[in-house]
Amino acid sequence: MPALIAGGCAGPLSTLDTAGPGADDVATLWWVMAAGAAVLALFTWSLLALAFRRRTATGARGVTLWIGWLGLAMPAVVLTVLLGYALILGEHHLARPAPDVVTVEATGHQWYWSFRQPGAAGVIETRDILHIPAGRAIDVRIASADVIHSFWVPRLGGKMDAIPGQVNVLRIEAGRPGIYEGQCAEFCGLNHASNRFRVVAHDASSWSAFQRGGGQ
Repeated sequence: MPALIAGGCAGPLSTLDTAGPGADDVATLWWVMAAGAAVLALFTWSLLALAFRRRTATGARGVTLWIGWLGLAMPAVVLTVLLGYALILGEHHLARPAPDVVTVEATGHQWYWSFRQPGAAGVIETRDILHIPAGRAIDVRIASADVIHSFWVPRLGGKMDAIPGQVNVLRIEAGRPGIYEGQCAEFCGLNHASNRFRVVAHDASSWSAFQRGGGQ
């Protein structure tokens, strides 16, 4: 059983097998929320066990204290801490200084993704493959050509909706060269399940070659 659980934490679409700072923040928040949920569950079970005990005349006030006051105060404190941590973490990621940010455009379609980015000889356009340099922050300008989609590369960052008539910006970063799987995370039609793409993170030399050579 532990092996099965551990196996579920890895894979090309795992949010816990991270490969960049944005995904690290998401995974850290997940673990903190899991710990908070465990604390609340343990406390709830303790209160339930206490409620089933025979109460004496002198012990009734103690039970009221535990179930009434602490039963409300403990969840409020834990949930407030989790919410505050999530807001601080998200703000830290968005405001993190990032020199030499690369800006790319991602457009969701039924049912594929198109990408545009500047190259040495002009704009480079690719389909279902996004090329980025490893170790640099990428601002993805996300739009839709038809219905609502959602851009998501689990190992590189969070997800962001692609909304018709609107451009949303998501920052991702690959800590090392490699190929990372992405997908549409919003139901967008009959072929939604096949609306996937890849992110290719290049080292310095292959990124220069891509910039000179153009798209796929």
